[in-house]
Amino acid sequence: MSLESSVTETSIQTNLEQFLIVLSVSLSVATVSRIFSWFRQIPYTLLLVIVGLCLAFVDIRLVNLSPELILEIFLPPLLFEAAWNIRWRSLRENLLPVGLFAIVGVVISVIGIALPLSQFTNLSLATALLVGASLSATDPVSVVALFRELGASKKLTILMEGESLFNDGVAVVAFVLLVGIPLGVKEFSLPNTITSFGTFVGIGIGIGCLIGFGISYLTQRFDLPLVEQSLTLVSAYGTYIITEELGGSGVIGVVTVGMILGNFGSRIGMNPRTRLLVSEFWDFLAFFVNSIVFLLIGDQINFSSLAANFKLILVAILAVLFTRIIVIYGLGGLTNLSGNTDISLKEQTVLWWGGLRGSVSIALALSVPEMLEGRQEIIETVFGVVLFTLLVQGLTTQWFLEKLDLIGDQPLRQKYSELLARRTALKRVLEYLAKLDESPDIDSEFYRYEQELVRGELKAVDEEIIRLQEEYSQLRNLDMEQLREQLLDIEADTYAEFIRAGRLNKNLSPTLQKILVEAEVKHEE
Repeated sequence: MSLESSVTETSIQTNLEQFLIVLSVSLSVATVSRIFSWFRQIPYTLLLVIVGLCLAFVDIRLVNLSPELILEIFLPPLLFEAAWNIRWRSLRENLLPVGLFAIVGVVISVIGIALPLSQFTNLSLATALLVGASLSATDPVSVVALFRELGASKKLTILMEGESLFNDGVAVVAFVLLVGIPLGVKEFSLPNTITSFGTFVGIGIGIGCLIGFGISYLTQRFDLPLVEQSLTLVSAYGTYIITEELGGSGVIGVVTVGMILGNFGSRIGMNPRTRLLVSEFWDFLAFFVNSIVFLLIGDQINFSSLAANFKLILVAILAVLFTRIIVIYGLGGLTNLSGNTDISLKEQTVLWWGGLRGSVSIALALSVPEMLEGRQEIIETVFGVVLFTLLVQGLTTQWFLEKLDLIGDQPLRQKYSELLARRTALKRVLEYLAKLDESPDIDSEFYRYEQELVRGELKAVDEEIIRLQEEYSQLRNLDMEQLREQLLDIEADTYAEFIRAGRLNKNLSPTLQKILVEAEVKHEE
């Protein structure tokens, strides 16, 4: 064996061992945070950052965090999972504020962060713009998990998740357009910038649509759950790579393909069991990737460098918080005036404070070319701001929700939904036993015994449902909400069956939702 091959094998073995250590530590921390009640009060992503910080404090470095690793390996599954799970029906109702936050908000953030940095620190304006672009991407993983656990409103969750889903792509495009200015290879020109932006986004949407609709119609031809699951994984990475190679935004491409497959392809090409299997697969993959990314973010912190750039970081933190005020209160107020949405002052406050920065900001900062003067200052500033938002804002968001009385009754609603599901299941079991021909090999007394057991459990469930309805009258609204959701799903599934059977060549726009909304408006009048 040659010396060169021995060195290569040793390097591979070392990298593999490092990866296994990261994997073991991250998944152990994430698992522990779910088991013990005290740890459940802290979102598991923040707990991972804290553990990473502890490792960095004692100078244990798990692995070098490369921007390519985040952008090409970690980012596509995170974006795809968020896009797959976001419902177009809910997003469409809040499309105006989400669009303004994600597009206009990014522009305000880039400029609003860059100007104070160039004015009050030694960073040039061109370099400060890169910091602004890096920090304009929000990362709501921890906050959205907290919203769902505490029962915050669906609107609040959609606004936070929808903004992040789209502003990641806009922020990455803005960064790519601005990175050439401090290097002297590109001059800022508004017409050229708008043209380049349109090209990046257009190619991303085009490739995303092509792959998304292509796979949607392909999965109509067969019913193989594992193959369909694999195709979603291939579509996430394939879209990102192809779009980037063609000069477009891979982030926009992945978001587009994820939304198409989640809202259209899963309806017309997958049966309910396959949809559930694919959703569970992406839930695990997002949990897996987040566990690694947030641990590595904490582990990469260099405390001495952060202290040396304290002024830069402080100015950037203040600028981030101030520009977030302009984006949320200004643009939120604008959408309220339009009459399409109504984002209350309390909800705007939570959106402002919950605008955390995370993995995308870190990846963009690390991708700054090494030849650029001020690269290290950019990295340290972004790391410092990300650390502040995760630990200070992330850990206090629950306090804001409680003080502003925005915590809902999600645990109660979840318990009630589980009882409704259990009642339905037990009724179906009884129906099955009633229709079942008694087997000559089984004593008829056994059938009656089984039926009595099921009836007894069903009676207990019914009594608990009635007790909850009497104690919490608002739960009756949940029955109506679930019925409405079921009716809308039946309509969508019917169109999907017609497409699979070849009796329709395109998906029809839903009409039932419009009818239900109009009926509700008339009832209120």
